[in-house]
Amino acid sequence: MALYRKYRPKKLSEVLGQETNVLILKNAAKQNRLGQAYLFYGPRGTGKTTTARLIAKLLNCERRQSDTAFRETGEPCNECRSCKEIDLNNSFDVIEIDAASNRGIDEIRNLKESIKTAPTAGPFKVYIIDEAHMLTGPAFNALLKTLEEPPRHAILVLATTEYEKLPPTITSRTQRFLFKKLSKEKIIEKLTGVAQEEKIKVDPAALELIAAAAEGSVRDAESLLDQISALEHKQAIDLDAVERITGRVGLKKVHELSGLVLKRDLKGSLSYIETLNDEGHNVVQLTKDLIHYLRKALALSLSPRLEEAFRRDLTADEIKELKKLSTLVQRDQCVQLIKALIRAYSEIRYSPFAMIPLEVALIENLS
Repeated sequence: MALYRKYRPKKLSEVLGQETNVLILKNAAKQNRLGQAYLFYGPRGTGKTTTARLIAKLLNCERRQSDTAFRETGEPCNECRSCKEIDLNNSFDVIEIDAASNRGIDEIRNLKESIKTAPTAGPFKVYIIDEAHMLTGPAFNALLKTLEEPPRHAILVLATTEYEKLPPTITSRTQRFLFKKLSKEKIIEKLTGVAQEEKIKVDPAALELIAAAAEGSVRDAESLLDQISALEHKQAIDLDAVERITGRVGLKKVHELSGLVLKRDLKGSLSYIETLNDEGHNVVQLTKDLIHYLRKALALSLSPRLEEAFRRDLTADEIKELKKLSTLVQRDQCVQLIKALIRAYSEIRYSPFAMIPLEVALIENLS
């Protein structure tokens, strides 16, 4: 089984990085006040579908129905027949619909007919509509009345990565929960636990790069760890292995390149990116990482208080190195350089000559 499925949260308290959402849902579960229509939105891999399944478990958990004291925990038991069936995706009372491939009015009409029938085993039927923004206009219109007044035994949970594409008539009929990107620190924490359970040997620097490459998605991070551990079977996963597979460079190399750039060392900068390119690193991603790192150095030089905000994405040692680098920043020159790199990044993505826009941006600004 894939690691992201094996280590999927089985309780609300295990959902990382969404503390406010977890608190609201746990309190609602304790009071038996879970709603009938939810909308979970936010970036990929942040726990939207997982939380929807946890709501299904809370509603149908047999122990919660019979044990008032246990209900006060606001969690499912994960031991009863209903909880186990939902964990194994075998429950007839939890219906997951992929709106990307079932987006038309006919599919929603089928849902409206199906939702009228009573649950098979538990007290509730839960419909999870994933990628809800993919539904067509007529399909949204057909869903309105059902979303506003579903049968008492039915719960609807819509999940989407593109909230702005949903019509207001849909969003206004739901309880809305924003799922945020996870911090690098949280992802490293989860990966460390998974690596220990799976007896995977991995260097801390490699874990940091996996977490950075995931860009706030714990699912992407676990999938990447799974992929790399399969390749590096029985070997310790080091930074070089992660760089080789992802095409990304570690933060240390981005820091070194940023230092050369801020010191206006044109020859050194060009030589460094040429070396990284020869090693097979992704120039598009390198440019993106460089822009973000220089932006952090510039912001920190202007407002030292931002150090606390950056702690979400950087370790204490990385913050220390960034602060040293920020002393080299000359505001106007750094602003112009970042603008030039942003233009280069947009050109690189569509150019067959990936290195050239980056090299030209550096030549123009460091000469």
